[in-house]
Amino acid sequence: MPTDAIFLLGESREHPMHVGGLQLYEPPPDAGRGYVREFYDRLIAQRDVQPTFLKRPATFWGGFPNLGWAYDRDLDLDYHVRRSALPSPGRVRELLELTSRWHSSLLDRHRPLWEVHVIEGLKDGRFAVYTKMHHALIDGVSGLKLMQRALSDDPGDREIRAPWTLPKPKRGSSPASPVRSLMRTAGSVAALAPSAVTLARAALLEQQLTLPFGAPRTMLNVKIGGARRCAAQSWSLDRIKAVKKAAGVTVNDVVLAMCSGALRYYLLEHDALPDTSLLAMVPVSLRREDEADVGGNLVGAILCNLATDTDDPARRLRTVSESMGDNKKVFSQLPRLQALALSAANMAALSLAAVPGWVSSTRPPFNIVISNVPGPTRPMYYGGARLDGNYPFSIVLDGQALNITLTNNADTIDFGLVGCRRSVPHLQRLLAHLESSLKDLERAVGA
Repeated sequence: MPTDAIFLLGESREHPMHVGGLQLYEPPPDAGRGYVREFYDRLIAQRDVQPTFLKRPATFWGGFPNLGWAYDRDLDLDYHVRRSALPSPGRVRELLELTSRWHSSLLDRHRPLWEVHVIEGLKDGRFAVYTKMHHALIDGVSGLKLMQRALSDDPGDREIRAPWTLPKPKRGSSPASPVRSLMRTAGSVAALAPSAVTLARAALLEQQLTLPFGAPRTMLNVKIGGARRCAAQSWSLDRIKAVKKAAGVTVNDVVLAMCSGALRYYLLEHDALPDTSLLAMVPVSLRREDEADVGGNLVGAILCNLATDTDDPARRLRTVSESMGDNKKVFSQLPRLQALALSAANMAALSLAAVPGWVSSTRPPFNIVISNVPGPTRPMYYGGARLDGNYPFSIVLDGQALNITLTNNADTIDFGLVGCRRSVPHLQRLLAHLESSLKDLERAVGA
């Protein structure tokens, strides 16, 4: 498909185009010392591989690569599924350092574009599974859904279902990736111009709402290198819901305000906070309540004012909530085709970063992408091991050196942060700032 080719052609050493996920598991109470080895052995024994996991980039006519797929009929499963152990002292810090190295390296294009790493050696007895798949093969939303399908809500279910053996769900049962959906829509924007995009932009301008390229330049909006740093942490959903209830906003508003406060702390720490507010691109559903069962891609790219220019957390939360609410309201009132076309145009602005000199000479379309992806709403288990943490890691690009993706996991919200190792120093400090930001919100609204 054209979108697959775009992700393949856009990849370079500085721009790996895979998405990843890190899951932390608590072994069942009766697990022996060899539980993780047995878990790995049972995974690797499952060799009925679905076609998606056999696909690798094909070369046509002797020299034109990445225009389609070939299928690896002799898959080396031992290469794709690996067992590793952490160095002492086996903290989550060592786990994230290892994950950062894996998330930095390119997938081998001579093989199907995926890897699974089973990791033991955490001093608290837990183990982890890190999965990475090329965005041309599968997107982050579908990857999380696939992981959930391998799990069970029954702690007594000891079956271990390998993700690569699971058939595709029936069409329409899994939401499409915001990025992939908007890129598909972007393909039709030229055919709609100038009417659809022009009218949509006019509607937003008339109501003085948020459009791209109004964001300030920051230390996060620069050309990036190839090395990545990953950070992850979970927060209690009850804490976030308490702020939501006290302030009369949504859960998504609260997590966006958490990110806003954390980014403000981080930029102040580096003496790099701009006078005007940062803008976040937030993928949201444009589906109306009466369209819950309608198929198709109805994902919008809404720009949110993060209010990083104010030190008042209550005011920051109110501004974030109003920005999201107002933008969603206008998008919902636009004809569907115009709303999708404008969203695609907002996303298409990212492609301009490939133009030489563009990132250094222009204002960014927005400062950061913050995605809230649906996850499991009840405790889940894998071979009897409880899913204790579920951290999505996405892609960073030239001009977008930091990405924040989060997902709910039963009674927690799990944040996965990915940054360019060179451009976003001390990324893990953002985790402390997220906690400080949440405490600020709790005090400000009396939660």
